[in-house]
Amino acid sequence: MPLRTRITDLLQIRYPIIQAGMSWASSDAELPAAVSAAGGLGVIAAGPMYPEDLRQAIQGVRARTSAPFAVNVALYNKRAAEHLEVIFDEKVPIIVASQGSPRAHLARARAAGITWVHVTANPIHAVKAEAAGVDAVVAVGFEAGGHPGPDEIGTAALVRATVKAVKVPVIAAGGIADGAGIAAMLCLGAEAVQLGTRFLLTPEANLHVAYKEAVLRAPLHGTTLVGRGRSPIRMLRNAFAEAYGEAERIGSNADLDTLFASRSLKQAALEGDVEQGKVEAGQSAGLIDSLAPAAEVVERLVDETLQALTRSARLLD
Repeated sequence: MPLRTRITDLLQIRYPIIQAGMSWASSDAELPAAVSAAGGLGVIAAGPMYPEDLRQAIQGVRARTSAPFAVNVALYNKRAAEHLEVIFDEKVPIIVASQGSPRAHLARARAAGITWVHVTANPIHAVKAEAAGVDAVVAVGFEAGGHPGPDEIGTAALVRATVKAVKVPVIAAGGIADGAGIAAMLCLGAEAVQLGTRFLLTPEANLHVAYKEAVLRAPLHGTTLVGRGRSPIRMLRNAFAEAYGEAERIGSNADLDTLFASRSLKQAALEGDVEQGKVEAGQSAGLIDSLAPAAEVVERLVDETLQALTRSARLLD
């Protein structure tokens, strides 16, 4: 089978393509089910969900496809323990965990037959996650939307360093929008890729149309990092980002904390306020020029990846 890797075998998916867990955008069944049914791995984002809403989303994915899927859990989240209880109760096959140590939960996951994938942004953290017993790691580079690592390491260098540091399979994330990017990550030693922004721009993503339009219009330099020294967010440049940047130059930490906390992703994602809300998106937004159904996106990514790898193989002739 083309594009078979340790990750496709581990997760029992057809293609080494994973849809990132994105708050609101994949906090329901529609996008994860579409990606999983198309042969990738769809991921429900538990972050903003109440436990019963998460349960309904899990059951909703299962009603749409028999393919494997995952739930993303931010371990620092105040509802993380409740989210994990739902995941264990519903026998979700895969957990993609982030922002916290997996050590306290892995024994229970093992007993339940759950595969644990852990998100990291530094090879040191990947080594610690491997030592704790995770099955695979995601290496998220600085280009990624949402919450990239504070060390500001680019995806190519991070992925290569992580592949060299651990023996478990590595999934590359950050700045990847097409098959050429996937092929590049596979050549660096990654065994799958995780894409967020590319899957934001699908009809299935649960976002306000204004959010999608803003991301679709964004140029390559259209994102910025807001909140260095706090919980940095890569988001589109907008009125809030400009105001934060100005306050950062002249204001106090208290002023910055107040301004940062006064805006939210929900404000942009559900209410459509793309000037004052946090419009999370990665640098790959500048590489995307169309909104297409998730299944079509997966098919296109596979075709582009095979074409890119075939072009590379010709260099050996």
